[in-house]
Amino acid sequence: MELTVALDQPWADPTLPAKVKALAYPALVGHLDRGRRVWINVSALARGLGTGGYALVIAPADGQPVDPPPSPGHLVKARYTPLQAMVLGVDDQESEHHDTMRDADDLEGLPVVVADLHSALPAIVAGARLEAERAGRPAPDVAYVMTDGGALPAWFSRAVAGLRDAGWISTCITAGQAFGGDLEAVSVHTALLAARHVAHADLAVVVQGPGNLGTGTRWGFSGVAAGEAINATSILRGRPIASLRVSGADPRERHVGISHHSTTAYGKVALAPADVVVPVFDPADPILGPLGARVKEQAAALVEPTGRHRLVEVAAGSDVRRALTTSPVRLSTMGRGLDQDPSAFLAAAVAGVHAASLL
Repeated sequence: MELTVALDQPWADPTLPAKVKALAYPALVGHLDRGRRVWINVSALARGLGTGGYALVIAPADGQPVDPPPSPGHLVKARYTPLQAMVLGVDDQESEHHDTMRDADDLEGLPVVVADLHSALPAIVAGARLEAERAGRPAPDVAYVMTDGGALPAWFSRAVAGLRDAGWISTCITAGQAFGGDLEAVSVHTALLAARHVAHADLAVVVQGPGNLGTGTRWGFSGVAAGEAINATSILRGRPIASLRVSGADPRERHVGISHHSTTAYGKVALAPADVVVPVFDPADPILGPLGARVKEQAAALVEPTGRHRLVEVAAGSDVRRALTTSPVRLSTMGRGLDQDPSAFLAAAVAGVHAASLL
């Protein structure tokens, strides 16, 4: 639920508003009627850090939510926090899928696209759908595996909701401490196995939820888990595909061309080889042309013979850009849209193109 909350205690900074946008998750805090008093957490909002600029409702201030009905499952997500959630995991002993999951240990070549930022998700799926259309095949059945590097509740993601409503993704699987998906999983490994053997997806996309923690250091960022997702995919005999984080508009030098987040996650953390998909931009384009040359040079450190990964070059032409404009959800990365930073979305889309070409 999206709320407007009038504060009854002033901010330390008098320039901050007396009314704020807030989010409440009814599954955790109950349904809230207009006029009810609530406790809210404004810490990230006060620092300007909150993804989407929201305060978060902790609890009603004048009572307590109704207890949820008894249900099976013993997986606890957001463990040992005041709002920890008890869920039924796809790999739980009480799950109808437990027998399938107990014996599952092979993805059977399932293409798995791994990305750093949540904003890559709709672009990857757009690319996969374009490739299926080119080949005269139905759009692929896509499972999204949401890791816990960003937002923990899947409910926070407008992209997931919009992609589900449009049929662009069929299943959201929340792994680790993340929760609220169609299926809950203990780990990225069981989430991927559930994508293959329970959701019967054609391909999977692994990326953290909305929000991204970075510190400007080589190792201190939440997207480092992308390298571990490559390893998990390989261990389970899937087909790991690395989607590069690329930008031509980021003011920070470390993120121009291929971000240092990608070079660390795929170049240092990923110990198993993956397909590194490099976008090929039109060399005549005055902006994307020079950027493409830089990206190709940077990617050389990740792929054979220098690195361990396989180079896959995919044209990021006008048809890919047109496919991106069909996205049912808004394309936005670090506050920039398709027109402001097309390379970011084109680089993600071509990873989806390549994944669908393997089907």
